Amino acid sequence: MTVEQLIRALLEMPREAVVLYEGDAGYARVGGIDLQRNGNGVPDEVILSPDMSE
Repeated sequence: MTVEQLIRALLEMPREAVVLYEGDAGYARVGGIDLQRNGNGVPDEVILSPDMSE
């Protein structure tokens, strides 16, 4: 999924909805977002980080 595809999908969701992602230990709230820049033809990557206050 690209950032553009993610944004389009999120724009269709209720604005007050909490964003979660599924991991090995269950679901976690998204607490941060970072950009990993790559080179040599490798696409950049967006990394979602969990909310560690849970």
